[in-house]
Amino acid sequence: MNIMRTGMLLAAMTGLFLAVGYLLGGNGGMVIAFVIAIGMNAFSYWNSDKMVLRMHSAEAVDGRSHPDYYRLVESLAQRADLPMPKVYIMHQDQPNAFATGRNPENAAVAATTGLLSSLSREELAGVVAHELAHIKNRDTLIMTVTATIAGAISMLANFAMFFGGGRDRDNSLGLIGTIAMVILAPMAAMLVQMAISRTREYAADRGGAEICGNPMWLAAALNKIAGRAAQIENHAAEANPATAHMFIINPLSGARMDNLFSTHPNTGNRIAALQQMAGEFGGPPAGNTVEDTSLEADGPWSRRRQTPRGPWG
Repeated sequence: MNIMRTGMLLAAMTGLFLAVGYLLGGNGGMVIAFVIAIGMNAFSYWNSDKMVLRMHSAEAVDGRSHPDYYRLVESLAQRADLPMPKVYIMHQDQPNAFATGRNPENAAVAATTGLLSSLSREELAGVVAHELAHIKNRDTLIMTVTATIAGAISMLANFAMFFGGGRDRDNSLGLIGTIAMVILAPMAAMLVQMAISRTREYAADRGGAEICGNPMWLAAALNKIAGRAAQIENHAAEANPATAHMFIINPLSGARMDNLFSTHPNTGNRIAALQQMAGEFGGPPAGNTVEDTSLEADGPWSRRRQTPRGPWG
């Protein structure tokens, strides 16, 4: 169902882009829009991961510099039957993480230092598994394409202000129609992009729970991250808001409600879905709270366990 919905939303985004091109220049404008879309997506396909990692000053790490974090990613990637992604850290106090890359063979997982210092090993496993699920589902490519098309729609709409829009001089949009397109087309693209992002987050939550083997680890992590992310500003994300949809929790100040203008589903709704999934796994009842089923609070990397050992040993 999520795959079908994502496909429909991508088709809507593409159709909107071509429609803007048609309104701007008729059949010729639609062809130009299509060519622009191909060019922008080709550039994004090969370079988006490097651009995003650079925007957030992400630093590559390995098994020597960050052995626990690196080995955890490695073990979960093996469990998910994925190639080992590149591993990065972002020197940022806000706990958060994202995945990027055009395909599983060229993927990267990035976590903030705030995330590594505030989560238990099990909670971190839930977060890493969520990001690996994005990679496995190829969401990183999907979201790159949607972000690129949304940007192109805004660009074409702005062109309309200079070229007047319309199919010809006798059948133009007119001033009011042009202004409406400049405002409404980017807004519609933003809504579709957000809808795709929210759909993929629910799918990655479920996939991540399956990879790490315990939905409540991710639920506990989401609960903790959401509370702390709201209190700590992510300056890099604020400077690059177009990347907000990539993070496991919205890194921007405000926009925490599950409405049309949020890039992420409501955290409580995500936790509830994971609790229900835990019941399906034969774990804690769906009615239990995150606090009832969360793991040790002794700090990151604690080895004391109240649940069976995870796949990493």
